[in-house]
Amino acid sequence: MDQWKNPFSRQTFAFLRDLAENNDRDWFKANSERYEDTVREPALQFISDFGTRIDEVSKHFDAVPKKVGGSLFRIHRDVRFSRDKSPYKTQVGIHFRHKQHKDAHAPGFYLHIAPGNVFMGGGMWRPHPEALRAIRQQIVADGEGWREVTVDPGLGDSLQLGGESLKRAPRGFDAAHPRIDDIKRKSFMAVATLNQSRLLGRGFLDEFTGLCGAASPLMRFVCRATGVPY
Repeated sequence: MDQWKNPFSRQTFAFLRDLAENNDRDWFKANSERYEDTVREPALQFISDFGTRIDEVSKHFDAVPKKVGGSLFRIHRDVRFSRDKSPYKTQVGIHFRHKQHKDAHAPGFYLHIAPGNVFMGGGMWRPHPEALRAIRQQIVADGEGWREVTVDPGLGDSLQLGGESLKRAPRGFDAAHPRIDDIKRKSFMAVATLNQSRLLGRGFLDEFTGLCGAASPLMRFVCRATGVPY
């Protein structure tokens, strides 16, 4: 895309910092127009812009620039089971999901935007138990395929495998398996740590597209394991 105009700005981060200090409904209501102008509309524009590029990575993922029910996570927190009753998230979450899945645990590409914490991810975050077991079984069944994922130049160069792991081998898996450290993973995500300057750069759309491409070997593996196309 020639002359791409980055929709994000320093004001995006300024709003999120202020929200973290004033996380209540009255403040948010008084600043709702500012939220729309500096956070939600720029995020929706980025989703729309990446929608013109996403097929370069894979034709099986969606970029949906909708305020509700699309690629942008809602700003409201689910506080039903949380001790923290702060009503709003203080980050922007954007998830480009696989067309055959509809929730945050699906294969997808993710962009996280928060002051001091900007990163991109590709893969599956905490897959549902059936999918998690399928990925672990695929690592056992196709050790060479998994090795190719982990030695791909994208991993270790611009991306790192991230997420929490079990302390012990999951039930039904050999604790002495040579790839047990990967089998114990709860998520299968390739993560690139970014920062505010990179996010606000003129070339960020190209950079994000490139990072999604670099995550393709991992994404292809988890999609194959869970029975969806890549």
